[in-house]
Amino acid sequence: MDSFDIDILSCLKIDGRMSLADISERVNLSISSVARRIRTMEADGVIEGYSVRINEEKIGFGFPVFVSVRLERQLAVNFSDFEQKIRAFPEVVECWLMTGNQDYLIKLSTSNVREFETFLTEDLTAIKTVSAVETSIPLRCVKPNEVRCR
Repeated sequence: MDSFDIDILSCLKIDGRMSLADISERVNLSISSVARRIRTMEADGVIEGYSVRINEEKIGFGFPVFVSVRLERQLAVNFSDFEQKIRAFPEVVECWLMTGNQDYLIKLSTSNVREFETFLTEDLTAIKTVSAVETSIPLRCVKPNEVRCR
């Protein structure tokens, strides 16, 4: 990775559909060099894929929630069981294994407080290994998820 690769990644972060010609112009490399570098970063796993940022509120999921989860016991089988079950819930946007007082931090995307309540009472707390949950409702996003290139 050199400064050209970083600049290419910065362009793709801004717009994953940016044309090779536009990237080439911005980073001062030929189109073929940009294409080669992108293919190399894809092959090396630096670029894992391309995605779309979705405004969840505009599609009816305007009630995000963060949930901290503590398991009964920190055993490999409990972690595995919890992770398998949590992957099945469409409301779960992200789930992170954490250090500290909580075992997991989950980001949910729900349509309203009733949908969240149903998830909490019927799905999440029904997982046998869950010992405690703590919820936080965000007011607004100050800085969206961005990968740092520089």
